[in-house]
Amino acid sequence: MKNKSIIQEAEDIQRAVEMVRLGARMQMLEAETRLSRERLLKIYKEVRGVSPPKGMLPFSTDWFMTWQPNVHSSLFMGFYRFFSERAGLAGLDSILKAYHLYLDHIESDAVEPVLSLTRAWTLVRFFDADLLQTTPCTCCGGHYVTHAYDPGQNFVCGLCNMPSRAGKTKRAAAAKRGRKAVAA
Repeated sequence: MKNKSIIQEAEDIQRAVEMVRLGARMQMLEAETRLSRERLLKIYKEVRGVSPPKGMLPFSTDWFMTWQPNVHSSLFMGFYRFFSERAGLAGLDSILKAYHLYLDHIESDAVEPVLSLTRAWTLVRFFDADLLQTTPCTCCGGHYVTHAYDPGQNFVCGLCNMPSRAGKTKRAAAAKRGRKAVAA
């Protein structure tokens, strides 16, 4: 019995370290491990070198509906569903595997990740609570995150119907930095 609890504690420590490396917030660590808050604080400080950020977790589904977070969230949910439904993983294991795959996919395209691990975890919780669902796009057929129970028969995703200002603020900022570098 004692060996089993030692093994469980070692697994929790290993999971906590992985989650901290991926940017998890304290609330996620507390919910997904059986370690004390004090132990988690020590792990966080040891791995990150700083105290964890304070404040509440995101609690609105609206963030996932804006075009860029929606695309990233939809990509993550596709990976998560694969690991949950086809690979036989459950819970945090599915979330971590899907998040690693999301990061690998995003970084291979030299795109900045939009979805943090904590937001991905929150996204899965919103799905579990039936606040969000995926809806197929009528143009491309991809499945995108939408509010649960919204009519989806004429849904067009943010990639097929991209907003006119999509990505322009980052390009303008990069161009401005480039002009300043040339002037210096």
